[in-house]
Amino acid sequence: MRPSKRREILDAATRVVQREGVTTLTYESVAAEAGMTKGGLLYHFPSREELLLGLHRHVAENWELALEAEAGGTAAQLNRDERFRAFVRLSQNPERAELLLMLEASEDPVANAAWDEIFARWAPQPPETAQASDDDAAEAAAVQRFIARLAADGLWFYEALSTERLDPRLRERVTEEIIALAQNATVPAE
Repeated sequence: MRPSKRREILDAATRVVQREGVTTLTYESVAAEAGMTKGGLLYHFPSREELLLGLHRHVAENWELALEAEAGGTAAQLNRDERFRAFVRLSQNPERAELLLMLEASEDPVANAAWDEIFARWAPQPPETAQASDDDAAEAAAVQRFIARLAADGLWFYEALSTERLDPRLRERVTEEIIALAQNATVPAE
C-alpha cells in the first residue's frame, strides 16, 4: 500500500525539523524535501499552523507506536510497570525532532495536548497532594514514581543534548535503576 500524501508530507517535515530545526519549517523546505509542489502542501495543510500541529500529532503518534512496539502492547493492555519500563527504555537515542517539537509545544496548549496525552498514558504523572493526607504511604509511593519519571526524562534530555553517548553498560544500569525506583514505590500492606 502506498503511503498517503499527507503522511509523506509529515515525514518530510519531520526530516526538515530533524536536520534544520523548527524555525526552518516552511512550505518551501517541506515541498523540496517531499518532492512536491507548494500547492500540493497547501491542499493538505492550508496554513503553517495546521502543518505544525499536524507534525506534532504525527511525531507524537510515531513515538507512541514505538512505545507500543517496545512494550509489546498498547497502554490499555499493559500494567503501570510495563508502560513505564517501555517509557524508560525508549528514552535511548532520542530524536532531535522530538526534542525540538516538544520544546516548541510547551508554548502552545493545542500542540502540547498531543504530547500530554501520551505522557498521561505511559509515564507517572505529578501526584495530587491532599491538604490533609489520610494516606501518606500512597502519596509517598506516587511521589517516588514521579521522581523515577523525572529521572527518565533527565536521561532522555542528557542523551538528546550530550555530544558523547553513554557507555551501553552504564546506560543499561541507569535504566534498570530508574525502573526499579518506580517498581519499588509500593504502598506497604497494613
